[in-house]
Amino acid sequence: MVAQLVRLRLTLLGNLLKRSAWQIVGFAFAALYGATVLLTLVAGLFALSIDDPTTAQTVVVSGGSVAVLGWWLLPLVTFGVDSTLDPRKLALLPISRRDLLLGLAAAGVVGVPGIVTLLASAGSLVVWRGSVAALLAAVLGVALAVATCVVGSRSLTSAVAPLRATRRFREVASTLLVVLVVLLVVFGGRLLGSVSRGSLDSVADVLAWTPVGAAWGVPYAIAGGQPLVAVARLVVALVTLAALVALWRWALDRTLTGGGTTTTTRRMSGLGLFGRFGWTPTAAVAARCLTYWRRDPRYIGSLVVLPLFPVFLGLGTTVADQTWWTLLLLGPLTAFSMGWAISADVSYDSTAFWLHVVTGVPGRADRLGRVVAVSVIAVPLMLVYLVGSVWYLDRWDTLPAAAGVTVGTYLTALGVSSVASARFVYPVPKHGESAFATPQGATTATLLVQTAGAAVLAALTLPHVGLGIASLVTGNAALGWATLVVGVALGTVLLVVGVRIGSRVYDARSTDLMEQVTALA
Repeated sequence: MVAQLVRLRLTLLGNLLKRSAWQIVGFAFAALYGATVLLTLVAGLFALSIDDPTTAQTVVVSGGSVAVLGWWLLPLVTFGVDSTLDPRKLALLPISRRDLLLGLAAAGVVGVPGIVTLLASAGSLVVWRGSVAALLAAVLGVALAVATCVVGSRSLTSAVAPLRATRRFREVASTLLVVLVVLLVVFGGRLLGSVSRGSLDSVADVLAWTPVGAAWGVPYAIAGGQPLVAVARLVVALVTLAALVALWRWALDRTLTGGGTTTTTRRMSGLGLFGRFGWTPTAAVAARCLTYWRRDPRYIGSLVVLPLFPVFLGLGTTVADQTWWTLLLLGPLTAFSMGWAISADVSYDSTAFWLHVVTGVPGRADRLGRVVAVSVIAVPLMLVYLVGSVWYLDRWDTLPAAAGVTVGTYLTALGVSSVASARFVYPVPKHGESAFATPQGATTATLLVQTAGAAVLAALTLPHVGLGIASLVTGNAALGWATLVVGVALGTVLLVVGVRIGSRVYDARSTDLMEQVTALA
């Protein structure tokens, strides 16, 4: 039965290629790309194993762990797994659960990603050729690793299948993908850089004890003369695979019996944020906008990048490093990001902006409501990053200057955003789309508005930013306190002026704004 399912998968793949010549061309390019990656990888490992066998072994463990993690996570936030052999279509056939699981797992290897992973894993055996025991253990490890990739991918996607059917999951999936890619790029670059420093051994040792790297760690321990450690890692790999099979079996039973199609209802009571903010127009706008910040993936996309700021700015640096001051930028960068985030609020409202127009919301209430909503989230975040960076560096003498730059930048960005969102409307991702999608025709308009806004912000924040830099360079405490005073005072004035100008523009152009957002919808 397992062989029949594999043949069925190959037959369906062949029929798919026969539909169009472009299908064959696409498959050929994918196969060529996979072959190129495979040959490059195997050749690189072979050359590295001759020059430095120990480093080659740690690269196999680390790279193999990343491959397993990619098989597990990428289908969750992208395209899922191949559904050519949909289990629901096979439910009426006399196939046991065991044969169905084995058949679907074997069929999961049939395809460019599966074949490349299998061959690349087999090609990694060249690294262990110096030891017969390690080579034999590597054969078992490769089999377990490939099985962990395929079964893990199938089990996790099957388990979250009901979530994938919901709109909320589809909305946040692309945001999670962007964060995952950024983290992989950042930490992958650091991991590659650590090879030259000889610290990859410790990374491989840690990964070899995790579910994603235990199978690769078995020959690694044998090559290092640690048979008991190899047995322990083999147990971790087998337990991981058994747990994934159990999860897949449970998810498959739920799918075949319709257990995953039940719907649930939530009992809603009260007015939510609208009941907490009060009954003034400003409070109503603030409650509505804060609801967006909590539920709309486009706004959430502005928040998920904030935890990445410490990574980019060099978390782990100390005062002894020449670039220690970069961590002090956490507060100002967060202030700029959150303050400028409301510059496209009207564009994000789209046709829902009609509610503001028909109810006659005053421009002042609209502008202040949006400022209050973002401040509920931004102020605690800025406070954490501001105090946290100073505490981490143990440079409390820089707190007044850092606070002045942060507060001044945030208040100024809010003032400029209050004017920009009332004056400029441009294409943005629609509700339900990825927060990082680029709508057709949006590139030029977005670039112009963002560039002009950044230029205006840079000019207006120059006084307190200049004082902050001078305080940091000279170590003069008086300049630090001057930065705080100027930042708060100038930022407050610019916020008040920005809200007033934005209110007047809003009152004069509210109907025009409605026409523009309707045309872009």
